[in-house]
Amino acid sequence: MSLAKCFNVDDFRKLAKKRLPSPIFNYIDGGADDEFTLKRNTSAFDDCVLVPSVLKDVSNVDTTTTVLGQKISMPLFLSPAAMHRLYHHDGERATSRAAEKFGTFFSMSTIATTSIEEIGNYTSGPKIFQLYIHKDKGLTDLLVERCQRAGFNAMCLTVDTIVAGNRERDYRTGFTTPPKLTLASLLSFAFHPQWSLNYFLHEKFKLPNLPQSGKGGESVHSSVIDYINTQYDPAMDWKEAEYVIKKWKGPFALKGIASVEDAKKAVDIGATAIMISNHGGRQLDTSISPFDQLARIVDAVGDKIEVILDGGVRRGTHVLKALALGAKACSFGKGYLYALGAGGQPAVEAMLNIMQSEIKRGMTLMGCRNVKELTRDKLIFKK
Repeated sequence: MSLAKCFNVDDFRKLAKKRLPSPIFNYIDGGADDEFTLKRNTSAFDDCVLVPSVLKDVSNVDTTTTVLGQKISMPLFLSPAAMHRLYHHDGERATSRAAEKFGTFFSMSTIATTSIEEIGNYTSGPKIFQLYIHKDKGLTDLLVERCQRAGFNAMCLTVDTIVAGNRERDYRTGFTTPPKLTLASLLSFAFHPQWSLNYFLHEKFKLPNLPQSGKGGESVHSSVIDYINTQYDPAMDWKEAEYVIKKWKGPFALKGIASVEDAKKAVDIGATAIMISNHGGRQLDTSISPFDQLARIVDAVGDKIEVILDGGVRRGTHVLKALALGAKACSFGKGYLYALGAGGQPAVEAMLNIMQSEIKRGMTLMGCRNVKELTRDKLIFKK
């Protein structure tokens, strides 16, 4: 299988599985516990069907939208995801440049393998930084200040990861950060020599936005899961969220909102947007999928705050369904990470081109000339 034969997200997934060592691929692909939520995130879109309108003048279809203070070329952007260097040696450089080329947001994780400053200089496209609240409040403040100096356009605070989810696939495959040659992973690395050579011969794996050691002096590189469990603040509350919103002084999203009550609180503390998300099914298994909860949250706060659906998006029609229920935009992670693992920046660009084409073609066939014409009467839910 080659990049030229990739026509949808599943094709990129298959190519990534072929090219990446098993521990790396399964870190992208997996979820928590029994992976019910991981599967439901996508299958939820199958519970409704689209209702097209015909005999409309769709000679000019506008896929643009404005979210978090930026006009983007399509209502889909790259969700924050950790450690892009694991999937391709160009890492966040590849994904940020691809997003810039397509005029949509690149979102950078706190646990990135490229520094805030480098990405700030490397791409002029719209950029979001994804923040975690640390026990060390000085570190949290410093991350915000670095992003301000580096010219990031927006920030999101992930609120559903005060402790790491139970990702059993990673235990089975021997996944470590940085990757190590263990008994569990040795054969997989050996059977993927191109990835292994690129990884070990290019720049050293690093997490430049994090301190180099924890309070006990241990290397945080030994385990990102350990870092989450020891350095993120489980006492994080709404006051902490309000504090960083005010410190940032710009467009700000809370990522990981799942309940109507929490969506209302996000409005109260001055957030610009909420990202309905369950961390790609990687945290609390059997938690509600973003699409299942979208309509309730939009009905409660959609006129007061931007609502972004994050999770499960695999097709342009998924984006259309989310917008019809009232989402301002969607974001996705696994889709573009599969592409990154399958072939670096060219593959991410190919993936974004496919998704943009699917969105535009779908809108054309729906008789919708712009995203505002995607309304609830365009959907019917199955009984």
